Amino acid sequence: MLRRFFILCSGADRELLDSCSPGEQNKYAGVGATVFFTALMAFLAAGYALYTVFDNVWAAIGFGLVWGLLIFNLDRYIVSTMRKRNGFGRELLQAAPRILLAVIIAVVISKPLELKIFEKEIDQVLLERKNQLTLENQNQVAAQFDPTIAEKREEIAALKTEIADKEAETNALYDTYIAEAEGREGTGILGKGPVYAEKREKHDASLAELQALRTENRERISAIEAEIGSLEQGYAQAVTDSQPVIDRFDGLMARIDALGTLPWFPSFFIFLLFLSIETAPILVKLMTPKGPYDMKLEDQETAVESWVRQKVDQRFKLADTDRVLNEKIYAEIAEEEAVYRHKKQKAEQLMRLQADRFHDMEVGNL
Repeated sequence: MLRRFFILCSGADRELLDSCSPGEQNKYAGVGATVFFTALMAFLAAGYALYTVFDNVWAAIGFGLVWGLLIFNLDRYIVSTMRKRNGFGRELLQAAPRILLAVIIAVVISKPLELKIFEKEIDQVLLERKNQLTLENQNQVAAQFDPTIAEKREEIAALKTEIADKEAETNALYDTYIAEAEGREGTGILGKGPVYAEKREKHDASLAELQALRTENRERISAIEAEIGSLEQGYAQAVTDSQPVIDRFDGLMARIDALGTLPWFPSFFIFLLFLSIETAPILVKLMTPKGPYDMKLEDQETAVESWVRQKVDQRFKLADTDRVLNEKIYAEIAEEEAVYRHKKQKAEQLMRLQADRFHDMEVGNL
């Protein structure tokens, strides 16, 4: 039963193959098994490829089944339409388009399985790329916030500098009136005189201005620091919002691109494996001599072709013979006097009827 199923997969005529030897049947059963298992691999490969895209098992199984049936139908058609000819060159020319199609199918089938076989290595490459993308994303987002944050911090530094300058000015005034009181500077008179009072008044006014400046600038610094905090929070939120996009950077195209960065040698041999599987039925038909099944199939096809050609040739000859006979018969009839008189009598009757009809029409018009 299994052999009959594989023979069905090969596309061979089962009734015709049943009349051949068991060895011939086994050959086509092997060809059919190759077609079946190639389609099975295509189903698995397409299912895995679609699972990496949609992350849905049922969608992957459905599409994989459709793709596997498509590959099965193509392979079965390719094998069943191959015909053994008397010359190897004609057979190779006939098989060239089919070999090209087999190469394309082998590439399509092998690539998803390569993704599965080298999944761990691809995951490592993708992890490195995700880390790199994370850093680049952080730098890109920071480029939107850093200039504004830097300006705000410069404003804070300017406000603090303004306070420091005012403090230095106030301290200088303090030292001045203290030195005046001690007689070390100014008038040089020990004690608190009018000059001391004037300098003390300047210091007190500067100290009041310092206190007001501190209060005002601290409020402004607090407001600016709140703005900086808001900007930093916006930066963190932007990085958080964009991170899921980077985390999902593991689709089919990303994996194929990551596979391209790995050494080509293992992938190339996997491709050769599928190419040999896909082209095996065609190569077997090219290399094996013409067998009993091929001869019987050619006998059936040439019998129909010969019968059709014979019928067409007979129709043309029958038409030529009929034309010659008709020319001869009508030529002899044209020479007979009885036919001439009968034809003349009928023509006269027809002309009388036409004249009478014309006369009646004219009278009616009057």
